[in-house]
Amino acid sequence: MNPKTLKYILKRVILAVFTVWVVITVTFFVMHAVPGGPFVGEKAVSPAVQKAMEAKYGLDKPIMEQYWTYLKDVLHFNFGPSLKQRGRQVLDIIADGMKTSAKLGLIAAAFALVIGVVLGSFAALKRNTFLDRVVMVLTTAFVSMPSFIMGSLLLILFAIRLHVLPANGSTTAGLILPVITLMLSPMSYITRLTRSSMLDVLGQDYIRTARAKGVSKGRIIFGHALKNALIPVITYFGPMLAYIVTGSLVVEQIFAVPGIGRAFVSSITNRDYTMIMGTTIILASLIVIMNLVSDILYKVVDPRINLE
Repeated sequence: MNPKTLKYILKRVILAVFTVWVVITVTFFVMHAVPGGPFVGEKAVSPAVQKAMEAKYGLDKPIMEQYWTYLKDVLHFNFGPSLKQRGRQVLDIIADGMKTSAKLGLIAAAFALVIGVVLGSFAALKRNTFLDRVVMVLTTAFVSMPSFIMGSLLLILFAIRLHVLPANGSTTAGLILPVITLMLSPMSYITRLTRSSMLDVLGQDYIRTARAKGVSKGRIIFGHALKNALIPVITYFGPMLAYIVTGSLVVEQIFAVPGIGRAFVSSITNRDYTMIMGTTIILASLIVIMNLVSDILYKVVDPRINLE
């Protein structure tokens, strides 16, 4: 690895750490600025008991002291105990949720990538044909349709009307509908992205030169065109993978999937400060890391790219 590449990676890592710190800081102070607290809504809790609970979790200390204490704990990967799920650590709750969310997201992302690239390539090669128009109409519809509408339609059709798939996402078979719901929108976007990029690459001079030299159609498509057309897809796929793996909040709520997204929604409703902070940090870190990985993969896909 040359010095320029190492310098670029170091700069991006420093920027990634700074980004995560900004997310932590903004979330921490905004969350504490909202009126109320995690123990305000509890029934039969006297002011004395409430103060004792705040003292137990350090919520009675000055805000800046709480902030610096939390930063020190995060550096040691200690997100503290949940304020609502008593006796459980935030990291344990996130780990339990990520087991399902990661499986759900990785499967959806893999199918979205493979199907999207294949459909986009075929649409580009069959430009202005019936197949191309059908692919474009369907992908436009799937991109435009919100996930809660798509999930609800699939739930009604396959679980309620046809009774072929379970509605509850807590079982293995029950993950089929959530996977399809999570997959359709990114798959459609990848399809459109691959098609437009493929058309642009197929019009380049080096492709025409290869054809003039008698290079086989398969080698032109898979050896030259597709490889270069995948660069925009890599740009999109990194952040998309992080988003899907952390779980779609709406999709997990619709199908009752016991993932990290469902736990995050519950923590917001319950004003569980430590849980909100923990899930926010994990989500932000995954997105930053995947952005970094996708940028570095540019160099792998196309060595001509200079990392500045």
